[in-house]
Amino acid sequence: MATATTETHDPSPEVQGSVLHALKSPRRLKTEVLGGLVVAMALIPEAIAFSIIAGVDPRIGLFASFTMAVTISFLGGRPAMISAATGAVALVIAPLMASHGLDYLIAAVILGGIIQVVFGLLGVAKLMRFIPRSVMVGFVNALAILIFMAQVPELIDVSWAVYPLVGLGLLIIFLLPRITRVVPAPLVAIILITAITVTAAITVPTVGDKGELPDSLPSLFFPDVPFTLETLQIVAPYALAMALVGLLESLLTAKLVDDITDTGSNKSRESWGQGGANIVTGFFGGMGGCAMIGQTMINVKASGARTRISTFLAGVFLLILVVSLGDLVAIIPMAALVAVMIFVSWATFDWHSIRPSTLKRMPKSETAVMVSTVVVVVATHNLAIGVGVGVLVAMVAFARRVAHFVTMERSIKSDDDGDVATYLVDGELFFASSNDLYTQFRYAEDPERVVIDMHASHLWDASTIAALDAVTEKYHRHGKDVKIIGLNEASTMMRERLGGKLGAGH
Repeated sequence: MATATTETHDPSPEVQGSVLHALKSPRRLKTEVLGGLVVAMALIPEAIAFSIIAGVDPRIGLFASFTMAVTISFLGGRPAMISAATGAVALVIAPLMASHGLDYLIAAVILGGIIQVVFGLLGVAKLMRFIPRSVMVGFVNALAILIFMAQVPELIDVSWAVYPLVGLGLLIIFLLPRITRVVPAPLVAIILITAITVTAAITVPTVGDKGELPDSLPSLFFPDVPFTLETLQIVAPYALAMALVGLLESLLTAKLVDDITDTGSNKSRESWGQGGANIVTGFFGGMGGCAMIGQTMINVKASGARTRISTFLAGVFLLILVVSLGDLVAIIPMAALVAVMIFVSWATFDWHSIRPSTLKRMPKSETAVMVSTVVVVVATHNLAIGVGVGVLVAMVAFARRVAHFVTMERSIKSDDDGDVATYLVDGELFFASSNDLYTQFRYAEDPERVVIDMHASHLWDASTIAALDAVTEKYHRHGKDVKIIGLNEASTMMRERLGGKLGAGH
């Protein structure tokens, strides 16, 4: 009886992400296989395009996509996420390729992988918690825009037949899931549009027009560079930039997949797994890469894949398609793949974030963070810069907001020795709030004795210590005695260590 009940319910998200479950379930296995096939088809023109950006032969990008996908399927910490050659990495390494050639580029890829492994082992992925949600939303929306923008060149100066074919592809992708989900809609669109163009002899741009496909398997490649300090100085900056950009894009994509699938992932494992995949890719002559949000969305959202099997098969199918079935793959119309990527762009964009009702409820600072992230990413095509700017804007907005949380109450009391002005400071004191604190004392009006009660506050940095020094110094210049009381232990230790040693703060 219990067995019958179990079979009538869908497995939990964690079970669906299990390779063992997929191998035991024909339905799940079919989804993983077809998802991998659709991703492989979409990867081919992307890998070729990124190869052109990096200034390398298309085979370098295609082989990188194969080795990245296969390796990360074993090493990665986020099942179903697709890693391959990417535009972000291509933009970083292109100047090195132009100035020093392929061997130095491969050396940078390998070194970048080593750096990523070190970062992963050091737990750098834990810093992800400092990226605010508004930056994540901006990151996702910017990527959706970039994915769409990448399709625009395929729609300019082309045969009129391209437009109805793209429209047909979009109709299939959007409407077919309402009828059946047995076969992924993007795969149906690719096959049907290819069949139409071939049988009707319609001349439109194809995958084969993007570049020559390889006809052999990748082989081991050892970069022919001197092992000297000079070589390290040349490749290290590019390797570090590649490592940072790759990890940032991969970890943000992993976080997005976590939300979509309602499952967790091991970010530290993903970090060193990306490094391992780049090392393997480098020794097979690939250009390196990282997680791809577009192909990941095809795999997870459009195809419904959930396990490492789809990632592994995406790499395997890619190699089979370009090496064994290159002539067949070459005739796939770009219109079909453009339709798939436009759908991915639409599905990736967080439409809820720009609804008038959402914008009305959302604090203006949060909206500013999202918009700044989107604008910088789209303008620079660099995720690291965009996310960095977004985090910086969020930090400034947070500091500005928190700075105004500090309050101060002034009271005058009398005793046998005369009047005493007491200031009760309440709130967290740091570089932003301490400046406001300095201006709130009535230096000229206060009596000769002043007490600053800090029991409801905490001193966080040297700027606050310098501000308190400036306050006491100004009172002394007015000939008044000031006493600071109520500091907690940590604040007391900081003031004893830094007080009077920072110079005049004002």
